[in-house]
Amino acid sequence: MIALVTGANRGIGREVCRQLAALGHTVLLGARSLEAATTVAGRLGPNARPLELDVTSEGDVERAVEEVTERFGRLDVLINNAAITYDTWQRAVDADLDVVREAAETNLYGPWRLSQRSVPLLRKSRHPRIVNVSSEAASLAGMGGGTPAYSVSKVALNALTRMLAAELRSEGILVNAVCPGWVATDMGGPGGRPVAAGASGVVWAATLPDDGPTGGFFRDGRPLPW
Repeated sequence: MIALVTGANRGIGREVCRQLAALGHTVLLGARSLEAATTVAGRLGPNARPLELDVTSEGDVERAVEEVTERFGRLDVLINNAAITYDTWQRAVDADLDVVREAAETNLYGPWRLSQRSVPLLRKSRHPRIVNVSSEAASLAGMGGGTPAYSVSKVALNALTRMLAAELRSEGILVNAVCPGWVATDMGGPGGRPVAAGASGVVWAATLPDDGPTGGFFRDGRPLPW
């Protein structure tokens, strides 16, 4: 299986790569810095390959897809993990909309752009999967105030998940959103659950059987309210 993971040089992305590589998957470790991707890939072993990829760059996305096409001819799993701006200092009522736009470029348009470009490669897979790493902060059912840039961009990512799942269902491409929970990463900060626990739910969605769910929102393999 060929899996591409974005934002993979640290945190949840790195651990997802580690777990997938341990399962025998060939993991393309996408990061804005090729040097960082190469360093992490070297630590994860021969199943991990570095890939320079800034999801906000059309050129980077095009080059990455071309590289995957040339080297493998298909893609089995796309994991849209890269995310920025957990803006705890902002409120929606007076948020800096430039910060919101910047967050959306990575958290929404990046996954959207990469998914669009990757669909032709996913169609060549026997077991294609797209996993969008989201957050319970995007659940409208329990939403309050705060973190507007992050929350709104993840709500939109959830909506994109539903749309892609509906449009690709007939082709057998399973598309789901996964909340890893509050995880002790650079973004999540100290006190969260172990990174391995958060990543395992992402790996679960990446390795679903062909009759698995699509268009869902999950944490630890269990549905979350939208």
